[in-house]
Amino acid sequence: MKILLVHNSYQQPGGEDVVFEQEGQLLERYGHEVIRYRRSNRELEGLSGLQRLVLVKNIISAADSKSDIDKILRVQKPDLVHVHNTFMMISPSIYEVCQKAEIPVVQTLHNYRLLCPGTTHYRDGQVCEECTEHSLMRGVWHGCYRDSQAITAAVALMLTVHRARGTWTKSVDGYIALTEFSRQKFIEGGLPASRIHVKPNIVASDPGKSNGRGGYAVFVGRLSPEKGLSTLLAAWKLLSVSVPLMIVGDGPLRQRLEAEAERNGLWNVTFRGHVSNPDTREAIKQAAFLILPSLWYEGFPMVIAESLACGTPVLASRLGSTGELIDDGRTGLHFTAGDASDLARKVEWAWSHSSELAEMGHAARGEYETLYTPEKNYLRLMDIYEWLLSDCGHSAKPIAC
Repeated sequence: MKILLVHNSYQQPGGEDVVFEQEGQLLERYGHEVIRYRRSNRELEGLSGLQRLVLVKNIISAADSKSDIDKILRVQKPDLVHVHNTFMMISPSIYEVCQKAEIPVVQTLHNYRLLCPGTTHYRDGQVCEECTEHSLMRGVWHGCYRDSQAITAAVALMLTVHRARGTWTKSVDGYIALTEFSRQKFIEGGLPASRIHVKPNIVASDPGKSNGRGGYAVFVGRLSPEKGLSTLLAAWKLLSVSVPLMIVGDGPLRQRLEAEAERNGLWNVTFRGHVSNPDTREAIKQAAFLILPSLWYEGFPMVIAESLACGTPVLASRLGSTGELIDDGRTGLHFTAGDASDLARKVEWAWSHSSELAEMGHAARGEYETLYTPEKNYLRLMDIYEWLLSDCGHSAKPIAC
């Protein structure tokens, strides 16, 4: 099979870039021919304010990307096109080119941008779905994307134009949601249910199971407000026993969090900062459990899949996809998002019940072997591609499959 993978990377590298590369490599490993079309928002660097203003129209329809894709389709003749991200240099207008060429298209829904101009469903410290429940103007009013009303308005305009054109319902043949929770959110937002498939992201290589030392708890991720780090430190202040906590990652809140930990005498909290992927995996493998205190709808936190692969149980907020990915009492524990007292209770229970925690670790590893290995991911991806190439996937719509 010949597959064209399309991806627009952001100025700051992220999980979507990793998934784009890993899935391409996985397809090549199984003998498929992969063509990659990439652009980056780094192209914006060095542009003047006027030049950036002109680029607003490119968010809606980028003539250069349309021309590039048209040439690839004519010369390379791929069997299908798999899009990861089009924002902002590629634009959704490439779907029209694919439709005209009668090449089926599937898009991975890595975030909630089709529903929320800020992409996160998060505002002022809590989940926000006002743009789905009311209109995109709510996001513009609050300046949800990069704290800017002007930039948010540009994103909202792109969404409005392509909704009016029917791009999302007529020009995209299939979608890949990362979790069932995400799938339901997009159905609520108007995408056709019959075309949304669920496939998690890939854990590219097996890290191996933990040796069970478990001398600390670990958080891994970006140190930003939606990740719930303030809840995490507040919970540590409430603990009646001393539990070492390692915080791996960096971000805008790091200095504030370090000052907060020092002010509250949390000497058992260590900030590691950014570390390499191998070192991150090792930190997870050596931990008693991983904590994910997110306050927003995570897409598919790779750290959960990595932790399951290591056989490390996860304490996760009972919110959106995180509540779905962790089976409470079997592969980890749930707690109420933003509730430091509830998190502290779950941490104390986990720390004092080593045998039950070990059983959760075995179950976590089993979950990885059942759902998240490269082999299982490949088979699921092939199911979706074959559906896309069948009459069910690429035909007059809407249809019931």
